[in-house]
Amino acid sequence: MSYDVKLTQMTKTAGGAANIGPETLAQVLGKLPKFQDDNLIVGIETSDDAAIYKVTDEIAMIQTVDFFTPIVDDPYTFGQIAAANSLSDVYAMGGEPKIALNIVGFPNCLDPEILGEILAGGADKVKEAGAVLVGGHSVQDDEPKYGLCVSGFVHPDKIFKNYGSRPGDVLILTKQIGSGIVNTAIKAEMASEVAIKEAITVMSSLNKKGKEVVEHYPVTACTDITGFGLLGHCVEMASASDVTFELHVKDIAYLEEAVSYAKMGLVPAGAYKNREYSAEMVDMERVEEHYIDLLYDPQTSGGLLISVSPEYVDDIMKAFEEKNMDTKVSVIGKVVEKGDKLIRLY
Repeated sequence: MSYDVKLTQMTKTAGGAANIGPETLAQVLGKLPKFQDDNLIVGIETSDDAAIYKVTDEIAMIQTVDFFTPIVDDPYTFGQIAAANSLSDVYAMGGEPKIALNIVGFPNCLDPEILGEILAGGADKVKEAGAVLVGGHSVQDDEPKYGLCVSGFVHPDKIFKNYGSRPGDVLILTKQIGSGIVNTAIKAEMASEVAIKEAITVMSSLNKKGKEVVEHYPVTACTDITGFGLLGHCVEMASASDVTFELHVKDIAYLEEAVSYAKMGLVPAGAYKNREYSAEMVDMERVEEHYIDLLYDPQTSGGLLISVSPEYVDDIMKAFEEKNMDTKVSVIGKVVEKGDKLIRLY
């Protein structure tokens, strides 16, 4: 069904670019009290993708929540992308999502059928993930917002964490980046149909297939790429692992036309916030400015970034090919001994 309203024009920021910047977030979270529980396996200390709580020796529960403003105008597609983004954190921890709750902010001025389409898109994506939707909560809001609170499960010995990368490891990324820049072009009505179609395919794709491939290999660290951009999440992983990442910018898969839009300056404000937070930790002297913008670009429902020993790379890449991924998988760099910077760009 077609609606006259453009959801993306009702928001100041869209998707992952709507996240509060990492510097502000760090200041606020640093003032919160510390919580201790012997069964809490993963908390907020390592900036990981979700919390994990040990239930039994065989079962650990993964808990995560995510929501944001419209990244596209079509309500159903927005619901799909927001749900895929919320479910992603469970896959990034090595788990399977099982229960989801809707989180909704919705303006009174909009047709309720639009909300119905958003929820339908989310419900279909939850079903695709093999989870069940059991309710949720809604509030009136000037801007439309949607996402999920998700519970999943994983064996305590099979958890993916965002630390543990070792010198010599290879870095693999399971989706193209550049969604924030393409979405900025969409808001400016400058994006081509080809660019829009690819961005929607990538953002609405679950990280389920990626997780199903890498769980068969001894992955040393894993995270999903979202609002802090590829570089922001690399900084988190490298810092927590006490190593340095070397990234080769031309080996990274980008969304169609994202490089061109970056050269035109169609960069979301969130990219500059991300850069302010971690620029001192990144050696970027050898790289053109538009690539730096792309690497700091806030991603919506981004791919998995994994660190793995080099002897497994060929087998993993072959497994990705056999999985018929909806996205492009790229080997983007390697892990080395910690140097004066956490990230070096080439």
